[in-house]
Amino acid sequence: MRIALGIEYDGSAFCGWQTQPAACAVQDRLEAALAQIAGHPVSTICAGRTDAGVHALAQVVHFDTEAARPPSAWVRGANALLPAALAVTWAREVSGEFHARYSAISRCYRYVLLNHPVRPAAVHGRVGWFHAPLSLEAMRRAAHLLVGEHDFSAFRAAECQARTPVRRVTHVGVERKGDCIVFDICANAFLHHMVRNIVGCLVYVGKGRQPSGWISTVLAGRDRSKGAPTFAPHGLYLAHVVYDPRWGLPAGPGLRGAYFPERAGEHSA
Repeated sequence: MRIALGIEYDGSAFCGWQTQPAACAVQDRLEAALAQIAGHPVSTICAGRTDAGVHALAQVVHFDTEAARPPSAWVRGANALLPAALAVTWAREVSGEFHARYSAISRCYRYVLLNHPVRPAAVHGRVGWFHAPLSLEAMRRAAHLLVGEHDFSAFRAAECQARTPVRRVTHVGVERKGDCIVFDICANAFLHHMVRNIVGCLVYVGKGRQPSGWISTVLAGRDRSKGAPTFAPHGLYLAHVVYDPRWGLPAGPGLRGAYFPERAGEHSA
């Protein structure tokens, strides 16, 4: 049978999603726990691979097993074996046609940026940080230019292995929550470092180094070297994965339910 799981994790505790020889990845720890519950080796596939330091609120994975277990065993049983920074949030038996990656309609990432003169301490590793004031309206105007289907070569990492740089972005939101600026980006799929490179360019616009329309120039140029540096991973969260209702999966928290430290800058209170 095929089992789908929802998982969340603090990415600062791992070397990324994908399995590594040092067994330091989310996948390594999750598969080891599931293997103990199943009684045989387990191989998982996720909706979106995350880099070291990147978090997930609603990652989705699937695996195949011959072991008949109630859903509670895959949740509570696995969580008893997992480190504190990683948890299974739900489990469902699904059709063998379901695929955590290829069945996904869209994915949404959230980047939480502390915009405060003083670097964070209490939320270190959970938020990005930029010290100077940022113009929300300028960043919103720039963000709007990214919506639609485009060649995002200027926003992909050199080591990106995607077969095509074309992606369809359906939403880019920029909101201020207390001392934090929250970037929400939804697309059918993402390139390696795409969100962090977009955030870096939006910050360039927000601090006045570039005008809002510069984003269109970078996009059209398809040259990574013409954009801003890749932003730190600490504030990035895989917040939501959308599937067709026919799979019967929990809706997940969505962007509204994805939590973040609204007053992160007031850590001295």
